[in-house]
This record gives sequence, structure tokens and C-alpha cells, in this order.
Amino acid sequence: LNRIKASGLKLQFCTNETQATREQFVKKLQGLGFDISVAEVTAPAPAACRILKERNLRPHLLVHNDLVPEFAEIDKTNPNCVVIGDAAENFSYANLNEAFRLLIGMEKPVLISLGRGRYYKETDGLKLDVGAYMKALEYACDIQAEVVGKPAKMFFESALAEMGVPPQQAIMIGDDIVNDVGGAQRCGMRALQVRTGKYR
Repeated sequence: LNRIKASGLKLQFCTNETQATREQFVKKLQGLGFDISVAEVTAPAPAACRILKERNLRPHLLVHNDLVPEFAEIDKTNPNCVVIGDAAENFSYANLNEAFRLLIGMEKPVLISLGRGRYYKETDGLKLDVGAYMKALEYACDIQAEVVGKPAKMFFESALAEMGVPPQQAIMIGDDIVNDVGGAQRCGMRALQVRTGKYR
């Protein structure tokens, strides 16, 4: 990363991290020695907030407790949509059922997902990601979620806009063949898969 920055190439970190705010995410990476700022991070929660404001949506949040501050300026009274992220321990039956009941009771249910990942890797092994729970709500409510994070085209376009670079002049590097590589390629970018993390 230091060599990329020193070369003068533009760099943007694209993450589906939805268990922490961008500030917390950056602080963690800085603690590991990475030279990174919040402005260099494209993440799903801020993109979701833009959509919520533009469409006057009031979300019921099924997200990780540490992500809630990203939605501080969003009206959450009398919800007319559900926003789902990697809620980890908050993915209880009761919480999923509450989201289901809200959606099934809406005339035009709106489910916004902060990603579509199947699983991710932690130090103690692989863990189910938001996509598995998103699919459960889609199936139960017979609806299609709007995905805000990777691999959504809009997500990559947002990162490219931040850098001011057209897709054909950018390359995405990541470990996820579907969300990183596939999503970037559908956006017109080149992509490179690294054999670390959950690459298989």
C-alpha cells in the first residue's frame, strides 16, 4: 500500500465492513500500521444513508450495535423500510422475526442490505455474512433486497467517483471472487483476486 501511494496512483479502500463505523475501521487499521484516512474508505452505511435521505425512508435497523452511530442523523420513527447489515449476535430469531413482521406488514416492502456476502473469515474461522440473512427475509417476504455494498455496481461507481477515475483505468484487488472481482468486472473495471482470507 505504501508503494502504491508513493507511486502517485490513486487508492480507495472498498469494504463491506458493517460491524463498525468508518472511523472505528480506520482506527483499527491505523493501529496495525496502515496509513489510511476515513476519506479513503468507501463503505455501505454512508451510501445507505444517502439513499434513505433521498427517498424519505425511515429504517428499522437490523445491524451491529457498533454501526448504529452511522445512522445518527436518520429518522427511525415509524419505520417504512428495513436496513440489514452484518448484525453478528443481533441475528437472533426474535430480531429477524421483528424485521420480517415489519416487512410483511408493508404495502410496498423495502429491504436494503449493506452487502450480499455469504461468509467471511475471522481469526477463529469462517462466519455467516449478511447475505444469508438477507436471503431469508427475501424468501419469507417474497421480495428482492436492494444491495448497497459490494458487489452492487453503484458501490463501485461511488468509489471510482471518489477517486475521479473511469472504470477502465482502475483495478480492484480483493479475496472474494463474487463480491470483489465479479462486482468490479460488472462495473467495467479489471480485478485481481488474492489468495488470502476467504479466497476459496
